[in-house]
Amino acid sequence: MFQLFSAAHVAALLAAILLCAAVPIYRSKLRDAKAGRIFRRGLAALLVACEISLQVSLYLDDGWQVSSLPFQLCSLTLLVSAAALVSRSKRLYPIVFFLGTLGALQALLTPNLAESFPEFRYFHFFIAHIGIVMTAFYIFAVERYRPTFVSVLGAMAWLHVLAIPAAIVNIATGTTNFMFLARKPSTASLLDALAPWPWYLLQLEAVALLMCLLLFGLSRLAAKAGRKSMSA
Repeated sequence: MFQLFSAAHVAALLAAILLCAAVPIYRSKLRDAKAGRIFRRGLAALLVACEISLQVSLYLDDGWQVSSLPFQLCSLTLLVSAAALVSRSKRLYPIVFFLGTLGALQALLTPNLAESFPEFRYFHFFIAHIGIVMTAFYIFAVERYRPTFVSVLGAMAWLHVLAIPAAIVNIATGTTNFMFLARKPSTASLLDALAPWPWYLLQLEAVALLMCLLLFGLSRLAAKAGRKSMSA
């Protein structure tokens, strides 16, 4: 049984910090055409493999249900992250940078997870979410993506677009809880600090916008610090 901030959780968080920090540290090497191509394709393949392996494992264990569809925010941004890495399409970067980062970080800090180390689901969960954050670090540090205020608004618009199929399936089945639109997760999460359903959905709108603006501000500071270090 997975426990919040247990040894298994802390170990995964440390792995996330080290792996994500390695991307900006080795950004110069990753800007090499061959090295960058290998990294992008390898990370994209890993992300896709995470989703495929999850679906296969659920099917083999007779545990596949409608709720297994990839309509959670992190599942959607995982697929977008893989597409962004392969295509290098800047249109996808705001989704990865804002929605992917914020969703994956929240999941890493308060995992909606039952199984712990060394179960398959434990490794799948943390590899997938760490991979999403690494993608965001890559497009910022290596691809030099610089978000703007307009991209913040674009990310918020995409959040609502991605919520449409999730909400439709939730209403149609009455049992699924994609993107936690129907109810709060059963495990401990940051949503526990918000009001009951449906009012926490309105609060989440404000929280999401504030977090995107915070991430936007931090990216501006990081970019400014990077320019100063290069000119020093």
